[in-house]
This record gives sequence, structure tokens and C-alpha cells, in this order.
Amino acid sequence: MSKRLLHTPEGVRDIYGDEYKRKLKVESLLREKIDDFGYDEIQTPTFEFFDIFSKEIGTTPSKELYKFFDKEGDTLVLRPDFTPSIARCAAKYFLESEEVLRLSYAGNAFTNNSLLQGKLKESMQMGAELIGDASVQADAEVIALTCEALFHAGLSDFLISVGNVAFFKGMCTKAGLDEETELELREYISGKNFFAAEDLLDARSVDKQTSEKLLSVSELFGQADVLDRALEISDNDQSREAIIRLKNLVEVLKLYEVEKYISFDLGMLSKYNYYTGVIFKGFTYGVGDAIVKGGRYDKLLGRFGKDAPAVGFVILVDDLLNAMSRQGIPVHIDDEVVTMEYDDESYEKVLKEALKLRHVGGTKVRLIRK
Repeated sequence: MSKRLLHTPEGVRDIYGDEYKRKLKVESLLREKIDDFGYDEIQTPTFEFFDIFSKEIGTTPSKELYKFFDKEGDTLVLRPDFTPSIARCAAKYFLESEEVLRLSYAGNAFTNNSLLQGKLKESMQMGAELIGDASVQADAEVIALTCEALFHAGLSDFLISVGNVAFFKGMCTKAGLDEETELELREYISGKNFFAAEDLLDARSVDKQTSEKLLSVSELFGQADVLDRALEISDNDQSREAIIRLKNLVEVLKLYEVEKYISFDLGMLSKYNYYTGVIFKGFTYGVGDAIVKGGRYDKLLGRFGKDAPAVGFVILVDDLLNAMSRQGIPVHIDDEVVTMEYDDESYEKVLKEALKLRHVGGTKVRLIRK
């Protein structure tokens, strides 16, 4: 037998034993808190039509998708991101409904990352989407739920960094940048590649004052007072409204008593282009990337025929578990198992006792032949 048969492909891994028990426990704790907020669980297919994750939708780049064909010749992809799938479901099953939907999900997502990135290509994700409510209170609910879910799972030292893509978009529109340039500039600023951002603006003949203002977005991070600085450089209605939205958000988050977990970063921009307003990421010690990602996407459902605002978040469960492990945070699992030995003569008697313990006492029993 080839030893190759014993190994998994690069970017995926087996999980078993106590590690898997801890993962299931953390998933259960996250789900408990999401349930507390009244979200209904939904399950979507592992693979979808390619168009659900196309460039026009604004999700994962095509080169990072796992693509294949069915017998009918349709191009299918393993889901890299749950949000477009949830948007498709909401548009399909609640097209005419005007009720506010609260949907939650859990499952694996697949992204064909470069091996040099050191990331798993299959990741466990759990999240929630609030559809049909455009208010700042909806933004606050989703962020507060994120905080409470992380805390309920056992994580206490984390930070939710909040931004608003409408602030940056308004400045780009004011500067006269076309959509392609805006997306390229967004990628450079999000990746902290300021030299490339400056070169791009020079190549587009953007005047120095406007260029400096756009690049200064990356410096607008910190506590709530940074919003005052952002308001000062806002030179258009869209950017001003975005900052006022964040100021109102602060006040609602205080009512949830989670403001201590919140900071702001106006230079935080997502690779998912479907975000239209408030966006946020959650960070903690022990991992180099965000363990939570989320935001408002008021135009995404319109791509599927339902004009409805929406906001949501996703928790990257594997990264959360890694962070908790590196921080020494225990995950309490019920792993007590009673072992009962038997031989041919005692088997019937031992089995009856084992069944009684399992059915009546709820005890975990393992039978072992002597």
C-alpha cells in the first residue's frame, strides 16, 4: 500500500480525540448564544453554481475557488463564503416577505489559498445574518452578539475593530476615481501597501492634496475619538453620513455594555466587495489574522431579486480554537467514560448493566473484552 494513501492533501487536516471534543464544545457554546438572540438555523449546500460567487457578486476571487463541472456541464464551486448562499436562500424562500429574518449557520468553507499563506483550505465557520433591517440598532445587535458569543465560548481578551466602507467610498467618489481604481486602491490600503497606493494615485493624476487625504485614511484608527478626526476630513455627504452612523453605533453598543471591546479603523477594508456600510473584524492574541469578520451588505440580496438590507458576521472556529489553546484557555469537556470488562461467561450480565447505566443514568460506558 502506498504511504500516500495515509496523508491528506495540503491545506486540510484530520481532527480527532480530545481536540475534536473541544471543537464540538466550543461550537455548542457559540450556537447557544446565537440561539439566545433568536436566530433560526439554516443549512445550505456545500457546493453552489459558480454564479453565486462570481466577480459581479463581489465575493472570493475566481482563482481562489474550487471549481468543477457536473454531468450537465454546469460550473459548480465549493462554497468559500456563506453570505452569498444565505442571500440566495433568503431571496428564494422569502422573496415577497417583508419580515425581518434572523438566520444562523455552521459548516465548512473552502478556499484555494496559496500554500505560502500558511492557511487551511478547509475551515469551520459559524455565523449569523440579520436581513431586512437597515437600522443602526441592527448593526449593534450583530456586533454585540459577536462579543457575547466569543465571551460565552471562553474568550475574554479580544477586540472588535469597526470601520465603514462608505466613508472611503465617498472619498473615492469625490476624488473622481473610477470603480476599478477604487477597488485597486482599497486592496492596497487594506493590505497596508502605502507605496503602491501612492503610485496608483500618481498614475491616475490625482492631485497631491486629494491623494494625501485618501492615504490618511490608514491613520484613522483607535478609540471613539478617532471619529471626530474622520469627520473633520470628510468632504462629502456619503463620508460624513458614514461617520455619523458610527457615532450612533457607539451609543447603542453602550446599551449592550460591550463598548470596552470596540475600537475603530477607517482604513479597514474588506476583499469582499459586497459590503456597503459598517464592517468589523475581531482580533485576539495567539493568531495573526481576524477570528471574526462581518459587516453590512445592503445590495447583495438585490443580486438575487430581493431588495433588502442585511448585516451579519462569521466566526472562524478553527482560528478561535487556536487562539484559545495558545492563551491557555481551558475548554471543559465531559470525557468521563466508565470502562466495563467482560468475558464470554459474563458478557450478558455486563451488557445489561451497561445498558442500564446508559439508558437510566446517562453514563458513558465502554465495553472491553478481557
